[in-house]
Amino acid sequence: MRYNLFARQNNEIILIARILMMILFVLAGWAKLTGFAGTVSYMASLGAPVPQVAAAIAVLMEFFVGIALVIGFYTRPLAALMALFVLGTALIGHPFWNMEGADRMMNQTHFFKNLAIIGGLLLLAVTGPGKYSVDGR
Repeated sequence: MRYNLFARQNNEIILIARILMMILFVLAGWAKLTGFAGTVSYMASLGAPVPQVAAAIAVLMEFFVGIALVIGFYTRPLAALMALFVLGTALIGHPFWNMEGADRMMNQTHFFKNLAIIGGLLLLAVTGPGKYSVDGR
């Protein structure tokens, strides 16, 4: 009984975890894809050297890799790749150490939220997608 509270539901819980972790990325990626010009402008405002390429990478990672992780396709390598992407977005998009006041607090929270997501992605890379996935078939 000890440590087996969810043992019978491991695959279901992994599926729920994949969906919950990726819903943020899929929705944000869709918004970036359907508003691509605005995404390019946002990337330029962050100082991305080639905003069009940065926007395309963001759409690719958030929307397409997000969907791949939801369905459990190439889960381990894509979860590791997504972890690196999220680290990059944390460093580039939430540099709280350069800010003060409310902006600092908000960006610090987002930065550490990204680190928490990285933890979940690394755990997914280690555990795999479970039975309910393309990889599990």
